Amino acid sequence: MSDLKATVSTLSRAALLRAADSDRLQGIVQRHGRRVGAARFVAGETLDSCVDVLRELNDAGLYANTTLLGEAIPDEKGAAAVTAAYEKIIERLVSEKLRANVALKLTHLGLSFDEEIAYANVVKLVARAAELGTFVRMDMEQSEFVDATLRIYERLRDAGHDSVGMVLQAYLYRTMGDLERLLPRLPNLRIVKGAYLEPETIAYPDKADVDRNYVQLVERGLHGGAYIAVATHDEAIVRTIQAFAERERIPRDRFEFQMLYGVRTGLQRSILAEGYKVLVATPFGPDWYPYLMRRLAERPANLGFFLKNLVRR
Repeated sequence: MSDLKATVSTLSRAALLRAADSDRLQGIVQRHGRRVGAARFVAGETLDSCVDVLRELNDAGLYANTTLLGEAIPDEKGAAAVTAAYEKIIERLVSEKLRANVALKLTHLGLSFDEEIAYANVVKLVARAAELGTFVRMDMEQSEFVDATLRIYERLRDAGHDSVGMVLQAYLYRTMGDLERLLPRLPNLRIVKGAYLEPETIAYPDKADVDRNYVQLVERGLHGGAYIAVATHDEAIVRTIQAFAERERIPRDRFEFQMLYGVRTGLQRSILAEGYKVLVATPFGPDWYPYLMRRLAERPANLGFFLKNLVRR
């Protein structure tokens, strides 16, 4: 029975991730989605609405990051426009004195068509963030972009830019090797399980293997001197990492827990009350559909919430 349940879950996840790329379904969902549940996971479509949400999170004692939602940009002009938008976001977060930073996709800055353009755009943002005393996190995307993302991160760090971090995905077989490659630079890393549809030839198909690799990555990163953002909603993993840090006498300023806006808010507050830093990833923007589909694919409870609201329309 458990094998059947796991199979159904895998098929459902695959269908939702494919749906993230469906223009037809996107049109349908975006007409009604914000009224039937998308607003739970997205802090509005404008920066003003996002700032209001970020302030509420800060007032509750939580840290935050924000992302301008969007997928790969196909040309240099579009990537330049996104870069300019991010520069304004960084400046606004600082001017509002929010405990929040930006997290961005390199394909949004041009990586899907030119690595050098993406590097030029992100270095501009990282430099501006450093001037203002804040931080930029580069997200990790589909496996085809992993090598380029690693190269860009290494170039930034080797050029003296410290106000930048990146992300590693636990479902890829290669990731432990990537972590070892980065550790000499004492990186700031967010560890995630992975939110894209990848073949079994390069990614663990079973949740148990992903979970096991996730914990090993966090523990190795902490032992290796990295700052680790433990990005998970899995309470068992949270407790495992807490116990590991306590046992190994790793101070709490070496790591933090990160969760998504609208997901397991009770657990967020519980961990915060225990004295740990908790950051809530809080995206905004009109192009929220692919993000929503990936959130629904990650947790059945998210899909149940969305469908329940759809029926109630």
